[in-house]
Amino acid sequence: MQYGKPAEEKQMKAALIGAGEESLHTIQKAQELGVYVTALDGNPDAEGLKAADEGLTIDISDEKAVLDALQDRKPDFLITGPIGRYLTTAGAVNDALGLAGISRQAAEYCTDKYLFHKKLQEKNLRNCRCLLIPAEAAPAQAGDLARDFSTLQYPAILKPRYGSGSRGIFFLNNPRELEQALTCIFPENQDTAAPTEDYVLEEAAPGVEYGVDACMDKDRFRMILLRKKLITPPPARQAIGYLSVNPREDETQRLLWERAAAYLTETTALLGLKNCLLHADLMITENSIFAIELSARPSGHNLHNLFTPLATGIDMAEQYIRSQCNMDYTYEPAKTEKLLIHYFNLEQCRIKTIPQASQLRLPQGITLKAWNCRITSGDYMQKVTTGHSLMGRGYFILQSAPPRPSASETTETNLINAADHILTQFETE
Repeated sequence: MQYGKPAEEKQMKAALIGAGEESLHTIQKAQELGVYVTALDGNPDAEGLKAADEGLTIDISDEKAVLDALQDRKPDFLITGPIGRYLTTAGAVNDALGLAGISRQAAEYCTDKYLFHKKLQEKNLRNCRCLLIPAEAAPAQAGDLARDFSTLQYPAILKPRYGSGSRGIFFLNNPRELEQALTCIFPENQDTAAPTEDYVLEEAAPGVEYGVDACMDKDRFRMILLRKKLITPPPARQAIGYLSVNPREDETQRLLWERAAAYLTETTALLGLKNCLLHADLMITENSIFAIELSARPSGHNLHNLFTPLATGIDMAEQYIRSQCNMDYTYEPAKTEKLLIHYFNLEQCRIKTIPQASQLRLPQGITLKAWNCRITSGDYMQKVTTGHSLMGRGYFILQSAPPRPSASETTETNLINAADHILTQFETE
């Protein structure tokens, strides 16, 4: 299936690989700037295919098919949405067509968790044990594998080598839990289908988890926003919200920002990242920083397209497109507001009534900046176990006024308490 119109009407041409719902913001910004957008996705019903100037239904894991489709269309640059696994396809296209942007090798570092670990270890930028468990490991080896990892430090994490969205992750507290997880992946029953993907096993890093929105301005790392994550307890460890970090708030926040920026400057240089948007997940302690993930794509879950612009005044997608079109651009935050984006993490209950945004009871000093509730009356809220189980419900964004000098609570505490208060205004059973 193909959607579209002739390209001659617009001056610059861009291609977007992966055209799901979260690509719509980027497509819109490109079109507003006069860029003709060709979008590609394997799903013929992908929303971005219809929103783009031209939409092509193509398996985006097939690098040759994508390259064949774009060879004659001659895009001036690629724009990226929050895709994960097939960032390598974008890298292959950039290499083949000589476009500015992530290379295929750099994309491999971003999508292959084991390769990412090995690369960062070269400069001591990732301090943990990380072990590869290949898909071809015999099912009967589960117990043997567990014994081979007897020196592993716990807690530990077992996850697919190329996974995303918290799919297939096991959080392990001891060797017994490891053996149980390995048995699930490599069952002793030979009649059970063998696993089709590699796994990695790594020691869990301590600290507080943060998200980062950033970019590579040519070969220079530029941090736009640091976000503190609100996480559910293990084993799920799902982000149910993000708090913006304001480096101008106090010395502690400034140093936190500077440490994260310095670490990522070194990491992105090692990975060879250039001309791309970035998101990263970090574990930070007083003495260390550990990269859980880093990828040359914008963050999803309404972060890069909504939360970050509200917090900083910087629309990452727009500024990246402007930079590729030789227009004036800036990645320098004009501000850093104290905001919280929170998802509807109601669990194991049925929704009777849903509060209206205009009728919410908000604590003093708290402002509602956005409200998008996709829950309907009668919905049953399952336990939050993966990003997929949570993100389809919607979100809300709150802003806090600066605390009074005499107040004992911080802006973070005020925002978290306000979010909890909003969730109590759902009537459940």
